[in-house]
Amino acid sequence: MKKKYIHQLPDWPRFKWDIATLAPFLVEVRHRQGLLLGHMQTLGFTLQGEATLQTITLDVVKSSEIEGEKLNEEQVRSSIARHLGIDIAGATAVDRHVDGVVEMMLDATQNFRQPLTAERLCNWHAALFPTGRSGMRKIVSGSWRTNTADDPMQVVSGPIGREKVHFEAPAGALVPNEMVAFISWFNSETALDPVLKAGVAHLWLVTIHPFDDGNGRIARAVTDMQLARADGSSHRFYSMSAEIRRQRSGYYEILEATQKGSMNISRWLEWFLRCLRSSIAASEGQLSKVLAKARFWKTHGNSLLNARQRLLLGRMLDGFDGKLTTSKWAKIAKCSQDTAGRDIQALIALGILVRDEDAGRSTSYHLRPI
Repeated sequence: MKKKYIHQLPDWPRFKWDIATLAPFLVEVRHRQGLLLGHMQTLGFTLQGEATLQTITLDVVKSSEIEGEKLNEEQVRSSIARHLGIDIAGATAVDRHVDGVVEMMLDATQNFRQPLTAERLCNWHAALFPTGRSGMRKIVSGSWRTNTADDPMQVVSGPIGREKVHFEAPAGALVPNEMVAFISWFNSETALDPVLKAGVAHLWLVTIHPFDDGNGRIARAVTDMQLARADGSSHRFYSMSAEIRRQRSGYYEILEATQKGSMNISRWLEWFLRCLRSSIAASEGQLSKVLAKARFWKTHGNSLLNARQRLLLGRMLDGFDGKLTTSKWAKIAKCSQDTAGRDIQALIALGILVRDEDAGRSTSYHLRPI
């Protein structure tokens, strides 16, 4: 390699940062975390579970999107709900790959107090790639990569044929010892603030890039694990991956700049804290959705509704894709259009659904605001 990356520097991996610069960001993030967690704890276990379901669904979907993979959101939600024991309307069959991604994220966030081990990380990787393939490419699944200096592991972004190389990771022969050092540090008790530790862990693991593929998703899972430790809770109310997805270009830019810089990672940690602050702020919208759903069922929970109506209302409350029409109702509820029409008219009579004014050719409906 012509340029020196941080993992080639003589003082690697002794990271440094300017705490005076980072302190204002860290104080604000910790304050926002405390307010959010305090607010959620007043809502009761059921709503906390619903918020966690929505947040982890978002986290799994967006973490995969960062790598250019589009997961079926309904499958992700159904898989998470099943693993957490949460009843949801219209649970769907789940692909083996989706289930593996979900299992990794849930192990990281629900079992955050358990030590991180090489076996655990390798199990996560095997769950991500159950067939031993990444797309059409055969990869080493469930164990460290073995790339040589002549076949370097490069961190890239962008479409095939127009990839941009951000940096090269350590040679495969170095990975086992690098991971021993990382895992030992991650499990150790230190005076480092747990939120800052999440930022350092993310950068450190991405730099090692210990697997043939899936390193970004695993690094974000480890980050979420450490953030759960910082929160002291397995309930998740904000999604770091969703915010990284929104700032994807900036994410790769700061990673590249840090990899080609010095062991002073203050700029990276500042970016990480800003990103975390934004993710907590964005959770307010997610929280309002959960509260709106709770208000709806508190108002209409005792209404005489059939299974089809509860299914479709649940879908609409979770964020319906497009407009609700009679034909869409019939397709989702697996009933005739006449039955769908009767279901809808009954909900209009109950004051639950409202006909759209500007429906055009196809009549559509929306939930009456509460």
